[in-house]
Amino acid sequence: MGGPPRLTRKQGQLVAYVYWYTKVHRIPPAENEIATFLGIQGPSAHQMILRLEASGCLSRIPVQPRTLKVLLPRAEVPDLE
Repeated sequence: MGGPPRLTRKQGQLVAYVYWYTKVHRIPPAENEIATFLGIQGPSAHQMILRLEASGCLSRIPVQPRTLKVLLPRAEVPDLE
């Protein structure tokens, strides 16, 4: 019963933002940029990132900035709104 993970709208937008930001800038966004894009506080963005990492959607190197990587295949990355 695999298939793509179920993401909330905000989680999907976070994944899409990281994916497209990285494509355009060739470096992942900082957590504060993600928080600003989503209209949430930094700690909330951090918690979302941790949940998405635990679910296998993102990877990162703890304590090192700008190491987020989308692990989903392109077809499973939601559209950026």
